Amino acid sequence: MFYEFKHIGSSDYFVKEYGDNFSFPPHMHLCFELIVALDGEMRVTVDGKENVLHSGDALLIFPNQLHSLSSDKSRHLLCIFSPDLVRAYSSKTEKVVPESNFFSPDAYLIDTLDKMPEDANLIAKKGLLYSLCAAFDDGAVYQPRRSGQKGLLSQIFAFVEQNFVSECTLEELSAQLGYDYAYLSRSFKKSTGISYVSYLNIYRLNKACYLLDNTDKSILQCALEVGYASLRTFNRNFKNHFGFSPAEYRKKGIK
Repeated sequence: MFYEFKHIGSSDYFVKEYGDNFSFPPHMHLCFELIVALDGEMRVTVDGKENVLHSGDALLIFPNQLHSLSSDKSRHLLCIFSPDLVRAYSSKTEKVVPESNFFSPDAYLIDTLDKMPEDANLIAKKGLLYSLCAAFDDGAVYQPRRSGQKGLLSQIFAFVEQNFVSECTLEELSAQLGYDYAYLSRSFKKSTGISYVSYLNIYRLNKACYLLDNTDKSILQCALEVGYASLRTFNRNFKNHFGFSPAEYRKKGIK
């Protein structure tokens, strides 16, 4: 299992990918992932539950759900998008996961997604994604995201989601979960490939992108609201991760 950090970007993150006879190992990321089988048969395992997709079938995988793909003969369309593009839906479901990720969306919606360019109008993207989420929501049954449901890693993710605005240190996490500090640090690095501090920083920067894109708040306000105690640290971390400053990001509309 590994954490796929390439799918952490701006609040408008939207990527489409196509594949034939495609397999991918167990992984997680912060985005929603829509997988649509266009032809053949594909097996997708989500949180230990195997789903078999045939032409027209789809899965909506929630942020931080462990999933893998396996196929010998298939063709598929995959769309990975930021929770902030469907803010109303992601806010409604942030503390739950579906009992089943499977659904069969209307062929018109899939055809529209298939033809939509990645640089399409933002309103058009949001409208289509909300329609797809609504189609999924119509038949979905949800259950709480229990902290122990998928083991220690999920408990760490839940802690960050609930506490990223505060200091959110590994020491506090250790005290809350009752695990040794050093053990938590090693376990997280082994599971994800990066340190806990790096993950927390990336999570905060992702939240900051949403504020920079969608509000008129000052850069300092954005920094404080995602847990940074100083503007200097925020600016440095933002530029180190994205390659440009928060001011450049906002001014140029970089995505």
